[in-house]
Amino acid sequence: MKSKIYLSPPHLTGNEMSYIQEAMNRNWVAPLGHHVDGFENEISNYTGAGGAVAVNSGTAAIHLALSLLNISSDDMVFCSTLTFVASANPILYLGARPVFIDSEPDTWNMSPQALAVAFKDAEDNGKLPKAVIIVHLYGQIAKMDELLGICNEYGVPVIEDAAESLGSSYKGRASGTLGHFGIYSFNGNKIITTSGGGMLVSNDINALDKARFLATQAREPARHYQHEVSGFNYRLSNLLAGVGRAQLKVIDERISAKRIIFETYKSELSSIRGISFMPEMKGTFSNRWLSVITVNKNELGISSLKLIQALEEENIEARPVWKPLHLQPLFSECEFYPHEGRDISSELFSHGICLPSGTSLSMEEQYRVINCIKDSVKVKV
Repeated sequence: MKSKIYLSPPHLTGNEMSYIQEAMNRNWVAPLGHHVDGFENEISNYTGAGGAVAVNSGTAAIHLALSLLNISSDDMVFCSTLTFVASANPILYLGARPVFIDSEPDTWNMSPQALAVAFKDAEDNGKLPKAVIIVHLYGQIAKMDELLGICNEYGVPVIEDAAESLGSSYKGRASGTLGHFGIYSFNGNKIITTSGGGMLVSNDINALDKARFLATQAREPARHYQHEVSGFNYRLSNLLAGVGRAQLKVIDERISAKRIIFETYKSELSSIRGISFMPEMKGTFSNRWLSVITVNKNELGISSLKLIQALEEENIEARPVWKPLHLQPLFSECEFYPHEGRDISSELFSHGICLPSGTSLSMEEQYRVINCIKDSVKVKV
């Protein structure tokens, strides 16, 4: 059996233990401490955000953002459909109703055209959404000028789900800093990891102060344990924040490695008729968290699922593109707005493949992937 090639495994720097040991030496192993404070400051400085709050997952950060916007039962939240379920689950936590917005072909992210139609319908029905969650898929940023223009016209705040796009930028501005709130994920498969963790960023410092309060069980500043509102146990461990600080020091190297991996796939595979690559829109910079292709079965002679199976038989992990949330049984009763009469997200799900993109991927391993694809489509190496 050949060694396993994973899709996007953690990649440690070797310096994480020094930060963990420092926290243990100080006996700060709880969700407080100098590493938490330092990680927040360093993320703020790296992204240009006004401030940051470290939490135990990107999902928790979205939940806090929605809570800070006073989302409650029977409210409506517009959300990208082509994303992981964690983008929308916090809407359900608060009893609100998600409405899913399709992708568009240029970025694979939220369609401004579909969003405009959704807002017009909401206005006609006399009830606007309380927030819009825009996801930046696989590192590529959405068409933020158009999307923010529509949201600002209706006075509805934007939450950027930048879980996959830390280090990406839009016209010189960091992913996650264009909306009212931004969130990052440090899950084990992300471009940097804390094992599990996330970050909420914003220029609204008062809101971030409230987020810290809510994330620490909403404990009031009293000598005894006083609680006047419901809170959450969401703060990040000081130990894991230390891991994040070590990881953040090499993020530019990680982004460079991700982009080289993408360019290698593209140079080797883009000449094959029937294989296309996720675009990078002009004026944007993608961290290329995952290298993603689409497969035209009629031109290539093999479907995306058959190609994934061929890779699996060579002990290579590859995945379909996210199954759109409007196709998930959990959200079967939710509204969905397509892009100009086409369901772009479903098309991408049917034809898209995420290829191994970990920054520890060796050139030899990457060519195992490339050669397997070429062999599968009857192209000589």
